[in-house]
Amino acid sequence: MRRPAQDQRVTRRQFLGASTALAAFTIVPRHVLAHSGRPAPSEKLNVGCVGVGGMQGANDVGSVSSENIYALCDIDENFLNTTAKKYPAAKKYRDFREMLDKEHKNLDGITITIPDHMHASVALRAMQRGLGVYCQKPLTQSVWEARLLTNAARKYKVPTQMGNQGYSSTATRIACEIIWEGRLGDIKEVHSLSGGGFARGITQWPPVEPVPETLDWNLWTGRAAEHTYSSKIHPSNWRGFLEYGTQMIGDWGIHMLGPANWALQLAGPASVECTAVEGVNPVTYPHYACKFEFPRRPNKYVPSGQMPPLTLYWYEGSMTRNFKPPEGLTGEDVKRFNEIFVGTKGFMGTDGRGESVRLTPESKMKDFKKPKEVIERSPGHFQDWIRACKTGKEACSNFTFAGPYTEWMLLGAISWRFPNQKLLWDAKNLRFTNNDKANEFVKPKFRKGWELEEITA
Repeated sequence: MRRPAQDQRVTRRQFLGASTALAAFTIVPRHVLAHSGRPAPSEKLNVGCVGVGGMQGANDVGSVSSENIYALCDIDENFLNTTAKKYPAAKKYRDFREMLDKEHKNLDGITITIPDHMHASVALRAMQRGLGVYCQKPLTQSVWEARLLTNAARKYKVPTQMGNQGYSSTATRIACEIIWEGRLGDIKEVHSLSGGGFARGITQWPPVEPVPETLDWNLWTGRAAEHTYSSKIHPSNWRGFLEYGTQMIGDWGIHMLGPANWALQLAGPASVECTAVEGVNPVTYPHYACKFEFPRRPNKYVPSGQMPPLTLYWYEGSMTRNFKPPEGLTGEDVKRFNEIFVGTKGFMGTDGRGESVRLTPESKMKDFKKPKEVIERSPGHFQDWIRACKTGKEACSNFTFAGPYTEWMLLGAISWRFPNQKLLWDAKNLRFTNNDKANEFVKPKFRKGWELEEITA
């Protein structure tokens, strides 16, 4: 029986992979990967970009513009048309589902630069269609979705990368190597802090406003509960709302704690506890501080093969005032850092997204010598993902790493609801063992029609 014409089409990835098999009869670049389905390193990727305006969307499109921008997608027509002027050959879509269903055979990968609550929905749909995914941080809005994308990455084996750019910085890698070399002794504490925030002061749902004609508010809402539109939410303040974002722990915390996560091989904390909170309301995130306790855990990079138990402190918004310099340091010693490592032999700080690193006090930098290079240096965070799409070499913050990292960090975004209660965490089973109420916040509630299927490891 003859198959319908559409079933006979050969996808771009299938063609590029199969072309090597014809090498005996045609001239094919010798570096094309045989039977892999991946483009040759010299071949430009066809990239679709979901979210091309707002906070970071246009910048992310530009960051992959060394490749072929094949399709653009945004729920806001103003953003879509503005970015499309720079890429007139790109196809335009408002609905990511339509773009992926129609174009997945022509695409190699996508970027995702949209509100946190829709990251998993877009990423999973793309991965199921065999596409590489670059997704902005935090990987997901919820702990359950982070585990979902971790399992999806293992199942679908597509090139992935979370947009925590500091992971590709040389300073983050040097920070890891300093710790692995043993120069600071055993790391027993880490402190990290970020003031500011989004939608601070909003304590009830903003008054209803007319939805702009250029905006598809239903698509923007996606899996979240239905609410009225407000310009105080879209395009930039959604990150502070409980329905859509993760506030500072997901905005900057996941950047700043990258060196700690990598160097100390963090995953599956034993507990999380909110130590202070103010400004609790039913609509937006409050100011809070919390601490995570990590048990002894393996680390192949250190001589003992293990890292000692660790307490990690996070301070957000006005709760940064609760941070006090660790014993042995002054305010002057720590003022330039947003992450401080406390070791049995010394101290170290990092700043930005992990893009700078120094021993502290500053006198310790006298005669400083870089540690032995252990981690390969990066070509750049986006280029790392592009390379993964072309060669199969895993990107440094691929979802099998980014998923567990996002998981433990987002426990902090749950903890403030239960101040001064140590929430015991069972990472294997993705649940708190001593607080059923807290478990209600591990998995999001999905609006009808937007549910995501569970994927097991």
